[in-house]
Amino acid sequence: MDLPGRLGNLTPEQEEKMFQLWKLLLQVSGVMDDESTAEASDAPVPLEARGTSSTTESGKPKKKRLGIFKKKDKKDKKDNPQPAASEKTAALDGVKDDDPDDKYGQNKQFRDTLANRSPESIRESIWTMVKMDHPDQLVLRFLRARKWDVQKALVMLISTMKWRQDVKVDEDIMARGEEWALLEERNATDENSKKFARDFLAQMRLGKSFCRGVDKAGRPISVIRVRLHKQGEQSNESLERYTIYLIETARMMLVQPVDTACVIFDMTGFSMANMDYTPLKFMIQCFEANYPESLGVVLVHKAPWIFQGIWKVIRGWLDPVVASKVNFTNNFKEMAEFVPAAKVSKDLEGEDEWTYEYVEPIIGENEKMKDTTTRDKLLEARDALYEEYEQKTLEWIQEKDTAKRAAIKSERNSIAQKLREGYWVLDPYVRARSYYDRVGVLKPGGAVNHYASEKPSVNGTAAAASSTPAVAEPNATTTTTADDVD
Repeated sequence: MDLPGRLGNLTPEQEEKMFQLWKLLLQVSGVMDDESTAEASDAPVPLEARGTSSTTESGKPKKKRLGIFKKKDKKDKKDNPQPAASEKTAALDGVKDDDPDDKYGQNKQFRDTLANRSPESIRESIWTMVKMDHPDQLVLRFLRARKWDVQKALVMLISTMKWRQDVKVDEDIMARGEEWALLEERNATDENSKKFARDFLAQMRLGKSFCRGVDKAGRPISVIRVRLHKQGEQSNESLERYTIYLIETARMMLVQPVDTACVIFDMTGFSMANMDYTPLKFMIQCFEANYPESLGVVLVHKAPWIFQGIWKVIRGWLDPVVASKVNFTNNFKEMAEFVPAAKVSKDLEGEDEWTYEYVEPIIGENEKMKDTTTRDKLLEARDALYEEYEQKTLEWIQEKDTAKRAAIKSERNSIAQKLREGYWVLDPYVRARSYYDRVGVLKPGGAVNHYASEKPSVNGTAAAASSTPAVAEPNATTTTTADDVD
């Protein structure tokens, strides 16, 4: 059975909270205006009635969405500085910059985003963040993280969206990936650029962190070998890029209904030379502020006595919910309570003989990303599905009849399935291949083999990467078994 607070296992009260958050999301993204929200009994605004602002290359009209700020442009405020300060909505009520419970300053990020971004731009960014996830599952992550407080969940979601754009998760970190770093390391004329790329790859070559297998709950396991980190060996910038890259790659390994991960901190051989508070704080912030409800369990394995004082400091930084997920294991028997005994690695005194060995990027493995024509056609098809999902959500929000609402929810789920399948068709055109693609953990179409250890043929992989098939529709037949962490 699905865990509480997930699709298929929501209480009526929880479903109502999801209902309310979708209202606000449709407001801030310009799909639903204040009047529609206030009068939930009104009929939804048909897509065709929202006006047109231009046409796509195929001649299909783009829909104009006039949202809570009533802007008619698609540019951010920095490009079209028309003040909207007088136009307040329920979405802003009670959001204070000086809130003592706002640990990461997300209230200010939220207010700044609504003041400086057009609704159309916010909508586009929200959908980019969804990727292969069911949109409702993504929304539910933020609701659970904020204990079903709709206002706080909205603030967190929009702030996460802004953070992703600020650090360029999709257009830089995941789009450039490992092959870019390899080419920079080899060819960059600027020494700082060369070192940045070298630092990024050095951590993968060391195997400082890697994903291998699943725990007893089916959660993918990420192992962090703390002894391999030495403070000052890599810049903080490269450490942050590495951290985000690994989290984003790991989210592709979640297989429904599993939606959280198991993280093992292997403290074997730990000394104070390995302790580095700055990247640890960044990792904590990522999981608490930007990847909510992503951690299922954290195992700290074979921590030496000197770690006791350090843990008291770290525990004070953690949200109590996150801290409650931390378990200390000291031997194979205790580790085997969480991980199948036969799958515990030999590094952790287990039976799995597999050892991490980094497979270098293959020049040309991202050739499909140059095919912008195919990419744009796939993105256009996805945008049509986004609009369908929004329309069904509007109908769902405004429908009072229980039976009809259930039918609309079923239709929304069907569209979500098409979005998930369509993402995996799009994936090789927008995301650089990773180590896990090269060794066969991540399979085409979104399938995952958590125990793969293939050694790819250079010619075979390069050939596969350079081929450009005909454009597949987003609902093309693909094997889709991965779900999003966010």
